[in-house]
Amino acid sequence: MKRPALFSRLLGMGCLICLLPLSAQANYSERSDVHEFIDEMHQEHGFDKDQMRRWMSEVKQQTTALEAIARPAEGVLTWGDYRRIFLNDKRIDQGVEFWKENQALLNRAEKKYGVDAAFIVAIIGVETYYGRHAGNYPVLDALTTLGFDYPPRAPFFRKQLKHFLLMVREEKLNIKQLTGSYAGAMGMPQFIPSSFRSYAVDFDGDGVRDFWSGSADSIGSVANYFKRHGWKLGEPVAAQVKVNDQAAALGNREMKPHTPVADFRRAGVSAPDAYADKALATLLKLDATDGDEYWLALNNFYVITRYNHSPLYAMAVYQLSQAITEKYQAK
Repeated sequence: MKRPALFSRLLGMGCLICLLPLSAQANYSERSDVHEFIDEMHQEHGFDKDQMRRWMSEVKQQTTALEAIARPAEGVLTWGDYRRIFLNDKRIDQGVEFWKENQALLNRAEKKYGVDAAFIVAIIGVETYYGRHAGNYPVLDALTTLGFDYPPRAPFFRKQLKHFLLMVREEKLNIKQLTGSYAGAMGMPQFIPSSFRSYAVDFDGDGVRDFWSGSADSIGSVANYFKRHGWKLGEPVAAQVKVNDQAAALGNREMKPHTPVADFRRAGVSAPDAYADKALATLLKLDATDGDEYWLALNNFYVITRYNHSPLYAMAVYQLSQAITEKYQAK
């Protein structure tokens, strides 16, 4: 039975109206759940209660963040859609320019962390168009809104709010000046606060990890993130392959390598000669514009998915890195 348009829209947004408590528009500092959070931050981390109440009294609920979180792109886009968004001449050309402008930093990051410069560029290109679209939501407001007014993921975002407050204190940053995405992801690389505290680095040596002034710390931090998740410099990432009917049945969206390449070869997958028989791989099936595509993906591809748990995202990063490299080396 076809649902009425309004009903479908509400369902697609996670029934946003149903999720918002009646107190959603109230001053956050007047809410009992926020009082509990303030008490927790005071008891566990020594935050001043009066200061936190002042911060919370100035928070503005971000209703557009609530709308956006209910309809992530990965849930509705095909690989064909994704590719059109991220694999275009403008993004490729801007990637080449970003690489040229930051060549010394990228070379140093590649050498220090063992992460190919092209993939650092591609991550930043996919995430924020090389810093152009890093988000203009006040991070405190976005995380408070999602942590207290989005029940499906409130525990996660409340945890990120804790990490954000700790991050601000540790890095001596101005809490009112920090902006990011609707979900509280920050700077060129769009780290959430817990990732910032775990993986961000002071790559320019100025004594602070800073994603808002310059590109050095962002470049170093992406490289460090990849290294910590097991990236291997210069190793293959993924290859489009041909499959027979038997092998086609093995295709899915499982991102973690699980089967030796030799087994895929025996099943009828045309694995590249450069792929070692013993290397673990996964066979991805992606719905492209002109039909299904099959990709044999190795460990480095899986590392990209640790940044964003979507095979479409990882494939966009991979293909953008290859397109940028080709154009960069041709100039």
